[in-house]
Amino acid sequence: MKKILAFLLLFSTVLWAQVTLKVTSIPANTPTNSTIYLAGSINNWNAADANYTLQPDGLGNWQIVIPQSTGTVQFKFTRGSWATVEGNATGGFLPNRSFTFSGSAQTINLTIQSWEDLGSGNPGTAASNVQILSNSFGIPQLSTTRKIWLYLPPDYATSTKRYPVLYMQDGQNLFDNQTSFSGEWQVDETLNSLFNQGDYGAIVVGIDNGGANRLNEYSPWVNTQYGGGQGDAYMQFIAQTLKPYIDANFRTRTEPFLNALIGSSMGGLIATYGACAYPNVFQKVGSMSPAYWFCLNDLNSYISSSVSGLQNHRFYFVSGTNESTSMVPDINTVKNNLASKGLTAANTRTKFDSYGVHSESYWRGEFGALYQWLFAAENLSTDQIIKTNISLVQLGSGQVYLEGIPNQTPFDLYDLRGQKVKSFELSDGVFEITNGLPSGIYFLKSAHLNVKPLKVMKK
Repeated sequence: MKKILAFLLLFSTVLWAQVTLKVTSIPANTPTNSTIYLAGSINNWNAADANYTLQPDGLGNWQIVIPQSTGTVQFKFTRGSWATVEGNATGGFLPNRSFTFSGSAQTINLTIQSWEDLGSGNPGTAASNVQILSNSFGIPQLSTTRKIWLYLPPDYATSTKRYPVLYMQDGQNLFDNQTSFSGEWQVDETLNSLFNQGDYGAIVVGIDNGGANRLNEYSPWVNTQYGGGQGDAYMQFIAQTLKPYIDANFRTRTEPFLNALIGSSMGGLIATYGACAYPNVFQKVGSMSPAYWFCLNDLNSYISSSVSGLQNHRFYFVSGTNESTSMVPDINTVKNNLASKGLTAANTRTKFDSYGVHSESYWRGEFGALYQWLFAAENLSTDQIIKTNISLVQLGSGQVYLEGIPNQTPFDLYDLRGQKVKSFELSDGVFEITNGLPSGIYFLKSAHLNVKPLKVMKK
């Protein structure tokens, strides 16, 4: 009898220690037949662990029973990958959930508000010329993936122009209020407005932060209290993986003086480091309310020992004077250190505002001036671009004649979608069509000439 009682007591302890997670609501746009997984500290954050799938309870809920253990478990729900992780009410980043084993049985009711890859189901505020390049762009340097946003200038599809590129941190805060942490920067609205006023235009690549890994990825050095240490790998990703992809697939200006790194807070820190670590890739920096305090000594030591040749760089620093007691002194210290490595006074702008606060609303208001100053000295005249549509006349002989163009001039031919159709050289003003190219509207571009609009004539 004592043995039976002991067994019953043991069984009771196991039963009363388990945790049941019950999801009482999932987003309406959840794909049919989706499998929902728990990924967390209890299973090494495996986003598709078959042992941690939620099961329907027959009453319209989903649930999973977590066996007894001790301590606190952090977790999230996914549909099988980190690209399909759950989001907050607006489709943006959701911090880790958690529960703590208490020694007695618990049932915790939860709601999945959205999926990051599908959004909230509500229309966002991003302009029509903003797109999601990828919800899961690979970062091999960190063995993870990330959502990448892409802003293309209003005339991208109707010109052959090549554009400067801004690589901006905290991508979820740049374009869409639905995904932002506390309000968007309105980068798209600002650049569209400037374009309508005559600005040449620029491509923006917005890189979502890594959520819980943001501090780790935005600092090359470790802060013993807050983390860090993955910043060098993160910058390798931007310089050696993401930028080559953008340059290969979009009409960019690849010169260092036409490529910028821009960020706020920790994003300002990694932007500063990135331009120093890759001086022949990025020579424009927008550093807004930078968190240099996170690793000030390490950053200054690095600049002093490993950085040189910043004569062609251009840095814009902006912050509020009352954001913290160290903000302005830290910026000045870093600025002066950069100056000792070649950064000129003419290429340096500091703007300290009494009204500045550490928030998206402040950075939104300062972005336009920062962008214009960074590129103010560059010659990006649209007079050097073929701006009018070129009607391609396909002749019976398969030839096209271009009037007034020097012999052997190399050209690229693009269709209306901006896709390159072919490359060719003129021979006595003529090139041959050998692949049955359909008649229609095409665009011609040459990197070797400043040309006027061209006339296509029948020969």
